[in-house]
Amino acid sequence: MSQDNEARAVGVIGLGAMGAGIAQSLRRAGCRVHAYDIRPGVAAAFAGQGGVACATLADMAGACDVVVSVVVNAQQTESVLFGEGGIAAALRPGSVFVMCSTVDPAWSSALEARLAALGIHYLDAPISGGAAKAAAGQMTMMTAGTPAAYAACGNVLEAMAGKVYRLGERAGAGSKVKIINQLLAGVHIAVAAEAMALGLREGVDADALYEVITHSAGNSWMFENRMAHVLAGDYTPLSAVDIFVKDLGLVLDTARHSKFPLPLASTAHQMFMQASAAGHGREDDSAVIKIFPGITLPESA
Repeated sequence: MSQDNEARAVGVIGLGAMGAGIAQSLRRAGCRVHAYDIRPGVAAAFAGQGGVACATLADMAGACDVVVSVVVNAQQTESVLFGEGGIAAALRPGSVFVMCSTVDPAWSSALEARLAALGIHYLDAPISGGAAKAAAGQMTMMTAGTPAAYAACGNVLEAMAGKVYRLGERAGAGSKVKIINQLLAGVHIAVAAEAMALGLREGVDADALYEVITHSAGNSWMFENRMAHVLAGDYTPLSAVDIFVKDLGLVLDTARHSKFPLPLASTAHQMFMQASAAGHGREDDSAVIKIFPGITLPESA
């Protein structure tokens, strides 16, 4: 337990797959974690595990000088900050808002200036690694912000993540690195699905194909992780198809500003768009394999 974190009050907004793990990691590190989630009963359940449930964002602002936001996108971040009952108006000057969502880097940079005008520090801090690593305190954070913002966080970031990369003294750099990561992640999932679909089409035993690829040079972390979902016939969303519709869209928007070509990212984006349009948007992102014709997918046991 870090002496710096002992009994320190830290707020977590959003107790989804990643946020719940972050909240538990902070609690294990000795922080007094205040949680808010828009879904009824979610924060109360966390309180039953030793946390503190906040009925409103103002309640959190009154108790915490470090607030970690783990919502889905920029729109939800806008809402928790500046919407009705938003936390920006209630945070004390000198507090720090840690933004963990995948967003447009230009938007993140502008948000830093908006919060600075209110006397609030801001850390551009997207995350990666999945729910299991978040729960173990071993996820990766891609951060950027002023030295004062880092100082206001103390050791909170290290309590949340196994790797905390400091990528610049202005917001935006963290988000740029995150969307490049998402370019790779999205393309890897799409091509993994394409490879498995070809194997199924050609009558290759799916389990044997998985075993061979995961022990060969063509393997990737995404093939190994996501094609296991396909073999199990389980498309329960850990990260949904629509997440990559959004994230690869951000990748392409960023590149479009500088007229930079991204042919593979563009194709992968279209594949996730096709899967979403076919009704699979809220399924696990491995469901992108369902766009391929003439194959019979494994079914859940």
